[in-house]
Amino acid sequence: MPFEDLRDFLRALEKEGELKRVALSVDPYLEIAAFADRSVKTGGPALLFENPKGSSVPLVINIFASLRRMQIALGVDDIEDIARRIAGFIELQKPEGWIEKVKLLPKLGEINAAFPKTVSDGPCKDVIRKNEFSLDEFPILHCWPGDAGRFLTLPLVFSRDPSTGKRNCGMYRMQVFDGQTTGMHWQKHKQGADHYRRLAAEGRETRMPVAVAIGADPATIFSAVLPLPPSIDEILFAGFLRNKAVEMVKCETNDLEVPANAEIVLEGYLNLGELRREGPFGDHTGFYSLDDDYPVFHIECITHRKRPIYAATIVGPPPMEDFYMGKAIERIFLPLMRLQLPEVRDICMPAEGIFHNLILVSIRKSYPGQARKIMHAIWGLGQAMFSKCIVVVDEDVDVQNVSEVAWKALNNIDPQRDIEFCLGPIDSLDHSSRLPNFGSKMGVDATTKWPSEGFTRRWPNVISMSPEVTARVDALWKRAGLGR
Repeated sequence: MPFEDLRDFLRALEKEGELKRVALSVDPYLEIAAFADRSVKTGGPALLFENPKGSSVPLVINIFASLRRMQIALGVDDIEDIARRIAGFIELQKPEGWIEKVKLLPKLGEINAAFPKTVSDGPCKDVIRKNEFSLDEFPILHCWPGDAGRFLTLPLVFSRDPSTGKRNCGMYRMQVFDGQTTGMHWQKHKQGADHYRRLAAEGRETRMPVAVAIGADPATIFSAVLPLPPSIDEILFAGFLRNKAVEMVKCETNDLEVPANAEIVLEGYLNLGELRREGPFGDHTGFYSLDDDYPVFHIECITHRKRPIYAATIVGPPPMEDFYMGKAIERIFLPLMRLQLPEVRDICMPAEGIFHNLILVSIRKSYPGQARKIMHAIWGLGQAMFSKCIVVVDEDVDVQNVSEVAWKALNNIDPQRDIEFCLGPIDSLDHSSRLPNFGSKMGVDATTKWPSEGFTRRWPNVISMSPEVTARVDALWKRAGLGR
């Protein structure tokens, strides 16, 4: 059964030994972040701080910070199960006979059940506060010593396309300026930023309504970080992941909808054209992202459950919680990538590459120059456009084994022949690019080279022991007392 809300998920984590309650008074200023960093780096549990210093609201962190927690969050024993479900929908074709049509009905029902459901009320409205509220009541984290202040780090930010009215749910950090205002760090390439720009360009409005939900069921939180095409509603996809529609309720002060089972909801607006210096912030790159000007979010109303739980995360030197979320994204979206690039066998985004700095790709090579075609195709796929380095290897290379990739790639390349550079969009958090949001990328063709690619020498075979000798030595090894 899908989790109804964050609390339901936390009960499941605790039952599985994946959650630890902390009764001590721990400070949201640096101390909780240090706890969370140490826990994820040592394979520790999610942490529920029951008495954070200075607040009566409990704080939970690291809820996605392991492969097992991601599996529990998405209700599967293997993340690949979701990839297989997606592949099954991709392979749907028009049924030819009545038997095929009957077989199709469960899948169509599954799609229909995923559509968001609007309800009239929900637990997120247990308490409605339009006056005398402050963000200072919540244990909002100051994560790293060099941060500009406290940041909301796991917010679900809702806005609407000014032309179509389509909902977008993204996750953008929010620096707390005071009890009623925050920054809205949506980068140029994000949908929220696009909504803001187009609404400002139309000139008909002076404000942009925005709602922020904190703490929801895990599939809904996870869907906010997914690199979905603009045409796909994140809340619909959350319903697909959890096999049940997400219940949504209308805000008190605007027409936006938020998850009815959210812990905390911030309703407000952005003044079009109002910017304020935001940052620096200790980011997922492992470096402090630089300060810059971003829109200001003004809070008009806060609603919350009777005894809310504040959900947070921290990012920083990898691996962190976001690595495990990114690994799930990698596995879930492989079928979608293969829909356009069927020769791709597997991909890997190593923790050290912090998502956009390095993608390893194995392909079934069929014609000369195919590795370069794959590089440019990936640079044209949504947020994969930010991939700074792409290394393409043959299908017999296990890209999940980074050591194997490095060994074979470094042996297979002639640098001048096999490395190419191009210019294009760069992630806003990349501090090394020549200009903000614009710079160079590198593609490495580490596949076996063919005569049709101008390589006329013999390509050597990889050294390996014969199967017969390996079998004999396996038995002798045990007899010699050397273990398995």
